[in-house]
Amino acid sequence: MALAQKRAIAELNERQLKANLSFLTSEPLAGRLSLERGSDIAARWVASEFAKAGLRGPAPGYLQAVTMIEFRIDRDETGLTIKTPNGEHVYHTPQASVAYPRAGTMSGPIVFAGFGITAPELNYDDYAGLDVKGKIVLIFDHEPQESDPKSIFSGRGNTRYAGSFVKVRTAQEHGAAGVLIMPEPNRRHPSLEQRRNAIAGNAQRNARIPSQALEDSELKIPVVNLSESIGVGLLATAGRKAADLHAAIDRDLKPVSMELPGSTAAIRVGLTSSRKATAYNVVGLLEGSDSKLKEETIVISAHYDHDGPAGDGAIYPGADDNGSGTVGVVALAHAFAESGIRPKRSILFAVFAAEERGLLGSYYYVAHPLRPLAGTRAVINFDMIGRDEKESTQTDGLIHIGADTSNEMNLVGTYYSPEYTALVERSNKKVGLKLSYKWDEEAALNVLFRSDQYPFVLHGVPAMWWFTGFHPDYHQTTDTVEKINFAKMSKILELAFHAAEEFGNTSKPPAFVAVAKPR
Repeated sequence: MALAQKRAIAELNERQLKANLSFLTSEPLAGRLSLERGSDIAARWVASEFAKAGLRGPAPGYLQAVTMIEFRIDRDETGLTIKTPNGEHVYHTPQASVAYPRAGTMSGPIVFAGFGITAPELNYDDYAGLDVKGKIVLIFDHEPQESDPKSIFSGRGNTRYAGSFVKVRTAQEHGAAGVLIMPEPNRRHPSLEQRRNAIAGNAQRNARIPSQALEDSELKIPVVNLSESIGVGLLATAGRKAADLHAAIDRDLKPVSMELPGSTAAIRVGLTSSRKATAYNVVGLLEGSDSKLKEETIVISAHYDHDGPAGDGAIYPGADDNGSGTVGVVALAHAFAESGIRPKRSILFAVFAAEERGLLGSYYYVAHPLRPLAGTRAVINFDMIGRDEKESTQTDGLIHIGADTSNEMNLVGTYYSPEYTALVERSNKKVGLKLSYKWDEEAALNVLFRSDQYPFVLHGVPAMWWFTGFHPDYHQTTDTVEKINFAKMSKILELAFHAAEEFGNTSKPPAFVAVAKPR
């Protein structure tokens, strides 16, 4: 190994990682809840570290302002009114859960649109021949042929089309006034509500923490997560069985979309509070050494926010989620700076705001990129890179987790860039981690959509989530520093250093593959 690389790796030492993570999880930062003082301290600490590393600030003071709306839903005044030939019914949380930042009522006739997917490259369109302008669209969660390894989608895992962000955006593009999402009836996994309930204390945490949304969010229409029984009943008013419709789509991959005669929906949103506030993405640039290639970008990212106070005097420290990723990005900034290594392409170090509130910082960044997305060649996104993966209530019965994961790291999103995966595998020959791709073959937990690489994927950028997996301390007050495997974390950062250097220098950067296929 060259002397410069040795200097770089020396910056990724366990002692410094532990010291930085101990600060981020300390009591004064109070769990780094988005839009609270602790998260602001974390953002400004990252900015100061970028300045120490000599990075250039592509935004003033290394801070990209992200304007958000923080709000609380009035559960009594918020709900869904459905009128059918059988009568009128009003539903509230949890049968019909609404999170939308603007008070008011959106109403219209109900139209069923299958899985709510328009995928031209797959020759699949649930909206073909369907007029949804000004109407409320009812759709299934996830995507067709989810358990079929030969599916035109990804088979056993998720593609970018299975996420609710894309489904709501697609409905909006077709002119819909609102979206109702019901669990797909023939699923072989827990529903979204069941999955969330498997995380201990999740309901209490959600009731305590205000909702947040981007002020200029790309999504302008409300979405309601429906219980399965309501969705099944709605389709029955048209004389159709939900399970039969799901089976027909899986079999033929043709639209079974239709209007539901005589059925209307009114989505009513009431708020108890609402305020506009600013969070910050933290960004620093290491300019590339090549006069032409420096205009292209490699992104190394994480998110710094977590869940704040627990309400009983304790805090959610978020050591793994995602203090580990935050200090990892900072360590790599120093590693490149101290070593003097300058890849041909520029490296943007980015630590995003409000990931826990819905990937808000990264969605804002891709809508307002500080470097052109067309020239962004790869994204290395860290989210939970500090623990050994363990069985938990969230994953129980859904996926096999090995007995010894002390040297294992997951790559998520490999379907979309085999060349990215191959480059990381080559770089790993210098490090010797066990790389796992198991989360790309699991659909229940929606892992592809749950971290900040996903907004980049939606823009056709090769982007992957580097992830050491779930454990019983996920989103608990017990996610603490002393449980971090710093030796493994250091190896992951060393791998990221080698991979980022190769991404930055290679004559052929990895391609994005629009049609995701299993490995």
